[in-house]
Amino acid sequence: MNMKELLPRSRCMQEAAEAKKGLIWILELLIFVVVFIASTFAQMLIMIPAELIMMFTDKGYMDAAASGDSQAILEATMALQQKLMSSDVYSIVMLFSDIMIILVVFLFCRLLQKRKLRTLGFVKKDILKEYGIGILAGFAFFSVCVGLGLLTGGLKFGGISPEFSIGIFVLYLLGYMVQGMAEEVLCRGYFLGSYARRYPVYAAVLANSLLFAALHLLNSGISVLAIVNLTLFGIFASLYFVRRGSIWGIGAFHTVWNLVQGNFYGIKVSGMSLGNTFLTMNPVEGKELLNGGDFGMEGSLICTLVYVIGIIWLLTRKNKDGEVETTVESAVAQ
Repeated sequence: MNMKELLPRSRCMQEAAEAKKGLIWILELLIFVVVFIASTFAQMLIMIPAELIMMFTDKGYMDAAASGDSQAILEATMALQQKLMSSDVYSIVMLFSDIMIILVVFLFCRLLQKRKLRTLGFVKKDILKEYGIGILAGFAFFSVCVGLGLLTGGLKFGGISPEFSIGIFVLYLLGYMVQGMAEEVLCRGYFLGSYARRYPVYAAVLANSLLFAALHLLNSGISVLAIVNLTLFGIFASLYFVRRGSIWGIGAFHTVWNLVQGNFYGIKVSGMSLGNTFLTMNPVEGKELLNGGDFGMEGSLICTLVYVIGIIWLLTRKNKDGEVETTVESAVAQ
């Protein structure tokens, strides 16, 4: 069995190919960069007003501004930036701002690529079932990583956090529902589907996974192993998307994966520390290969193992919506 037979296109990818012919890879990449930049600017429409509100309601900054002392204002500004970065409110607003990524991708795919939303994976059939499976899988997969971290001595359980707030946790949940889905819409629904209009699915999976890893290169604590794992997660997420023929499941998986590692287990999320956590898991110094160090578990060999097992398992599955490769090949060739 060759790679094309192993990875046929899903039905939503078939429809994307039928809507408009694909472009050569360099053009697809350049267009993605434009869409990503447009999404970033769109996010600023939410983040800038939020930052201004936080700035003008901060007593320390306002007192410094009222004094007219440029040095005091500079110090207050720097202090405010540090305060914002460690603030649950600011983190939650950042997560919700990713709704603009979804909006920009929707508009681009609908107006310019002439694609219906179902070609991004927003299939109506079995929405609750697919989302539920994704939630359970995301929690189970990361819990296995944590369990292995504890068993191998890479993590040490620090108990239940006394400052945990269920209300803030729910806000994080809603925020990660937006953020997790946004990254999947951008990388899997849009780019994977666009790339696969012209090229085989396995090539689209690899291209989109490398691109997904590249989007995290500026994250705090990034390492070579973290980059490898981000690429592996991209491959896993892509295969999940192709096999299930829907964005709902992998969107839920991505949401829960981020939520539980940051706000349930108290582990850094791709280098980002969160304040409101239910449990505390402390990384053991000197065992960075087992806990990921400053990047969190996603930079560990344990996650590498879990990703590889997940990828191999998905490669043994068949597409949920059946074989459609032949139909697509004829559509692309027209």
